[in-house]
Amino acid sequence: MSEGAYYLGVDGGGTKTEFVCIDAAGTVVARAVTGTTYHLEVGLEEAVSRLRHGVMAICGQLDIGPDALAFVFFGLPAYGEDSVIDPQLHAACQSLLRHDRYACGNDMVCGWAGSLGCEDGINIVAGTGSIGYGERDGKGARAGGWGEVFGDEGSAYWIAIQGLALFSRMSDGRAPKDVLHGRIVEALSLGDDLDLCQRIMGPGAMGRSEIAALASLVSRAAADGDTGANAILVSAAQELAALAIGLRKVLGFSSDARVPLSWSGGVLSQEPLVRDAFAGIIEATGLFSLTEPRHAPGYGAALYAQGLARRK
Repeated sequence: MSEGAYYLGVDGGGTKTEFVCIDAAGTVVARAVTGTTYHLEVGLEEAVSRLRHGVMAICGQLDIGPDALAFVFFGLPAYGEDSVIDPQLHAACQSLLRHDRYACGNDMVCGWAGSLGCEDGINIVAGTGSIGYGERDGKGARAGGWGEVFGDEGSAYWIAIQGLALFSRMSDGRAPKDVLHGRIVEALSLGDDLDLCQRIMGPGAMGRSEIAALASLVSRAAADGDTGANAILVSAAQELAALAIGLRKVLGFSSDARVPLSWSGGVLSQEPLVRDAFAGIIEATGLFSLTEPRHAPGYGAALYAQGLARRK
């Protein structure tokens, strides 16, 4: 491994994509950020364009070409879930780098690699979407991450949708009106409660990341005493804990092992009501050792790239 080698990690997400480049010593030498590379939302062409923009921004900061990157790991949203799109993403990454010293994978790997420093254990990602990923003795497995239509439980998008459903019940008398109702009316400038339908489903409707951002309204309402909103956050914590418990079984950790468990993404990192409930559920199982994240997912992606280069 050359002392002048550069390792680039790409952490794609539902809201943004971070590019982190490190040298052989693990020091960050360049960073860049673009918008989401979730191709199901922005399209394949736009996702690839954002990857190209980020890679070239890194190269511009270092005054090098892509061919000077020793290895690159692209952690991409929804990668591994579409046998038609995956090869196209893979080919696009090779085209923009103009070499084959790279690998593509799901962005869940970035969270695990950062939080646990690429060591055995499990990481739960709860950002715009949600997914769990872990490794034991070189074997990796995932749980969740089935997308916003029928999955991503415990994510910001899921919390927001549960909050909007609660709003509808408050509006038509199925649930008592509480703090959340007024917060949503104010945030979305609703002249009538039914205007919500147009905002969410009509022409020019809010996108996935915009809807996910409404999760903060649920969190603030819960903090201000809204019992329905608080119940949503507790349910989110239960769903996220279920990812960890399921992964522990799939990975085959011994029954007496206290498995290192960490987290990444805005819901568990920035929402104390969810994180505290999650920690309480996890600690009660006696099956895990909660571990504060060591690094951010972007840095984790770069570490993972460096590790892949060593194995080549």
